[in-house]
Amino acid sequence: MNIETPVERASYEAIRNWLETRCAIHYPDHKSDLLHQRLARVQRAFQLPELAQLASEVTQGQNHEVQMAVIHAASTNHTYFYRETEVLNHFRDVVLPSLRNRREIRLWSAACSTGDEVYTLAILIAETLGLEALERTHILGTDISATVIEEAEAGIFASRHLEQVPAAVRNRYMRPVGIEQFQVDPRIRAACTFRRMNLKSAPYPFRQPFQAVFCRNVLYYFTPKDQTAVLDAIAQVTEPGGWLFTSVTENVRAMSAQWTPVTSGISRRERP
Repeated sequence: MNIETPVERASYEAIRNWLETRCAIHYPDHKSDLLHQRLARVQRAFQLPELAQLASEVTQGQNHEVQMAVIHAASTNHTYFYRETEVLNHFRDVVLPSLRNRREIRLWSAACSTGDEVYTLAILIAETLGLEALERTHILGTDISATVIEEAEAGIFASRHLEQVPAAVRNRYMRPVGIEQFQVDPRIRAACTFRRMNLKSAPYPFRQPFQAVFCRNVLYYFTPKDQTAVLDAIAQVTEPGGWLFTSVTENVRAMSAQWTPVTSGISRRERP
């Protein structure tokens, strides 16, 4: 997409820079078409025909609702249950057995979007350790978008989110609530908490460390500097020897010295 005027180019750059500074969301030049398309949706929703108007609302802090809409639009929120099964299998087969006798199981899904990953983790715990283990489980899901956090708290999903869930598992932990819609069982939802959070706002405000953190399919939206800062901050709230799960395509070794790669998409925090 060609930006036709200097004003439009400056407006686009102002929004792109604001997203990077405020949220660490980085759009390289080759993704300009994608960001333009997403910003256009916000313009239509708020009846802002000129990109310069949107840039003014965002960068000058005049309209918090517009700012949140831009953040939501710029964030990629395509997700589903049981995503990247090879990573989840390692969590189920290696990590969960080590947590079986822990007094408390503490997990964090950073950039959780609509909560698919959070509920997947809770279901894996129920299936592997038993439903009683959920009574001592605390899974936190955070995302910068308030919109997806509201959706996650509702725990209602269209059937397309559940295509990877085995039918027997879906029948145990989901109930139909509408046409091609299902709600997560209250026993699963009780172990899950959702909060809005900006990963760039370090240090993170957690009093107790997590045994495992999931930060998948988000780091590649950050600049290399912000990638390192986020991974270092996550390490500070993960117990020594704790686990980090990222996308299988993200090379954590090149981003932070505080993590030791185990296999693709899986690392452990260095012990003192």
